[in-house]
Amino acid sequence: MKTLLVIIAAVLPLTAAECPKPNVLFIICDDLNTHVSTSGYSPIHTPAFDSLAAAGLTLSRAYCQYPVCNPSRTSLLSGLYPESTGVISNDTDLRKTRPGTITMPRFFRDAGYWTARTGKVFHNPATNHADAWDQNPDLFKNDEMPIEKAAREKFEAEHGPIAHPKNRKAWKKLLPTIAPQTRDQMAGHGPSGLRDDQHDDGKNARQVVSWLNGKSYGEKPFFIACGIQKPHVPFLAPDKYFEMYPRDKLVYKPARPDFWNQAPAIAQNGSYKEFGFTLGTENDAMRREYMQAYHACISFIDAQIALVLDAVRRNGLWDNTIIVLTSDHGFQLGEHFMWGKVTLFEDCARVPLIIRAPTATQSGKSNKLVELIDIFPTLTALCSLETPPQLQGRSLVPLLTDPSAQGRDAAYTVVSRGKQLGRSIRTERWRFARWPRGGEELYDLENDPAEETNLASLPEHRGLLDSLRARLSKAETTAEALR
Repeated sequence: MKTLLVIIAAVLPLTAAECPKPNVLFIICDDLNTHVSTSGYSPIHTPAFDSLAAAGLTLSRAYCQYPVCNPSRTSLLSGLYPESTGVISNDTDLRKTRPGTITMPRFFRDAGYWTARTGKVFHNPATNHADAWDQNPDLFKNDEMPIEKAAREKFEAEHGPIAHPKNRKAWKKLLPTIAPQTRDQMAGHGPSGLRDDQHDDGKNARQVVSWLNGKSYGEKPFFIACGIQKPHVPFLAPDKYFEMYPRDKLVYKPARPDFWNQAPAIAQNGSYKEFGFTLGTENDAMRREYMQAYHACISFIDAQIALVLDAVRRNGLWDNTIIVLTSDHGFQLGEHFMWGKVTLFEDCARVPLIIRAPTATQSGKSNKLVELIDIFPTLTALCSLETPPQLQGRSLVPLLTDPSAQGRDAAYTVVSRGKQLGRSIRTERWRFARWPRGGEELYDLENDPAEETNLASLPEHRGLLDSLRARLSKAETTAEALR
């Protein structure tokens, strides 16, 4: 009789509680906009993105909730809007603004997962939530670049070690004068002279590969977060990736010269000055120089992501591993004469998002509106875990199984201006923004995807504006609900 029961148990399907939990691989890039092939940007070579997209769902209209690193990552990892986290700057810690909040990696660790982080996942070591991780190595750094090494050796031959207190100031002053890629400042860019594995992201990818090859997770399911630190400035990558993008072959659409005559000045950021540009003036040569460097960084990180995806396959984990690939926010490369982040334009708020869940995903593309706070509840649902009730995101599982299913009615993004917030919603067709002190923007994303013409002052859109104002106020109320 016992033998019969064993045989019956062996052939019966496992209950949901008995099924092995799927693994989770969460890959988040830093400052990556939609200049990837999966977002329809053909000039960039991103075969790793393409290979994951072929097996998963590309969510082509995914939006961050705040286009700055710490607020965006805190929002995504907590499943809460920035107003509810209280984190609206890079130097704010969720543990102080909202004590006791359980973040996504801590949730998975508490659920029995082996959790590991490499690279930038939370914003910096001070906000890293060490209790969320079983493995939490120090952030990797690039090896010393050959051009820096030569300069250092020459300096030290004349003055002694750069670490000596009397030499630190002189070395720091000299370094930015050597070449653009040695600048320890926002606008650093250029070929590094290093191999892939000598870059921090090369090390990040190889750390994940090492965990997978060594089965560091043991008998537990894993939640591995791989923080890819490029294409964040400085735009450094191995030389071969720069060679992929000759400057004279780059194509871009010049900014509308009079754009800021019809858009509120408060919508600007000031980062264009740090990149060396002048508002309202196109500098073709310099724009191509930065674009080449940014694109080189993207192809470089794509190659590192390919190593990680290959390790998942090679170790027999492909059929039981959920993979999410995204970015914390976008980045402007001269559109509207803006550079960097901290604006509400599409280039800044829209991000790549690919999700591949072996048993749930119907491969393809969805143009439905989604938000980054939707990732947390999506992963809990896919892993058959009870979703924390406080999460403000919503599960994307219906979209994963049917890309034509209903998405959000609107996507919501905010950014600070002083002590107040500029707020924006995107519907299927429109983007509406309301700024402190009364500035408004309205763009027809269907007919004006580059957001070149602000329609907010036109009387024929008065009714539409009233409707969008009401919808934005409703989104604001929802976002502040847990404050």
